[in-house]
Amino acid sequence: MKENDVRICEKYALTVAEAAVYFGIGEKKLRNMIEEYSHLGLFIQNGVKYTIKRQKFEAFLNEASVI
Repeated sequence: MKENDVRICEKYALTVAEAAVYFGIGEKKLRNMIEEYSHLGLFIQNGVKYTIKRQKFEAFLNEASVI
């Protein structure tokens, strides 16, 4: 780990690849969820790239019984 690297569990927003590892959800499923739940404010769009707001997505998953 480099000096400037931030651990995944400390990041505000995760890339789809990081979120897949962190949450144990496949990248394809996460991309489908971005489309389906975009209105909930769980994601940030920067051009064509999406990042997932880690804490908000964790809270969403805590309340979900099926994804």
